[in-house]
Amino acid sequence: MTLSIEVKQLQLKYGSFTALHDLSFQLEGGKIYGLLGRNGSGKTSLLSILASYREQSKGSVAIGGEAPFENAGIMEQVCFIQESGYMNDTSRVKDVLKLAASCWPNWDADYASRLLKHYELPLKKKVTSLSRGMKSALGVTLGLASRAPITIFDEAYLGMDAPSRYSFYEELLNDYMETPRTFLLSTHLIEEVGTLFEEVLILDQGRLILHEETETLRARGAAITGPIESVDGFVQGLTVLGEQKLGKTKSVTVYGELTDEIRKRAHAEGLELGPVSLQDLFVHLTKKRGDGQ
Repeated sequence: MTLSIEVKQLQLKYGSFTALHDLSFQLEGGKIYGLLGRNGSGKTSLLSILASYREQSKGSVAIGGEAPFENAGIMEQVCFIQESGYMNDTSRVKDVLKLAASCWPNWDADYASRLLKHYELPLKKKVTSLSRGMKSALGVTLGLASRAPITIFDEAYLGMDAPSRYSFYEELLNDYMETPRTFLLSTHLIEEVGTLFEEVLILDQGRLILHEETETLRARGAAITGPIESVDGFVQGLTVLGEQKLGKTKSVTVYGELTDEIRKRAHAEGLELGPVSLQDLFVHLTKKRGDGQ
């Protein structure tokens, strides 16, 4: 089962502070979405509303056509895993798994057992005694094994070391292919996990500034490589995000969709055109005054 998400004019206030400003977007079921934003951009606030942890101040949210807040039928179809605060630290790992099995009707105990062995998680230990990496591994195990139609990871894998994180990305993709559902990942590790995203949403200061297919977003930029003088002349008038030099060769990352005419000129001048990283585009789109170049 896949569930769609529809958000209209969503607003969230904490007292006099507005954390989310009139967000509107639609997410089809059965895709992997990336939610990006700088610290304090409102990512966790948005995700907590989608997971029924809190109610919005204004606007509407519909999951599968129904409002999620205090809706038990929808809440059990959504799994929200955060880096911290998603389980009782005094519980043993085996008790956390029992609780998870009672929360999500699609819980896959065999899958959970396989993940526990993979991450070498001790069933009898209390969560409080686990290392940060093991707590993260437990969190991603709960999220994946929940098999919830909407599974949300809010930086839940930050505590894992690099090999474990990459193992998680591979596991998520394999599970997504075998049992399609909606994954929504909030992350700062854009370079690592960005290849998973089918669509990207970017929040900036509580506002949705972009929601696009990942490949469409990548097409907004290009890396231009060639002799220094040729590259410098070619990028005149283009928005430059960054540059690198190696001997007499230079590579410049530019923002802005290149027309067929510009691409032909680049090839005619012997310049190479390559893709731009999602992280470079994100940094450019969320850059504030006073940020370093």
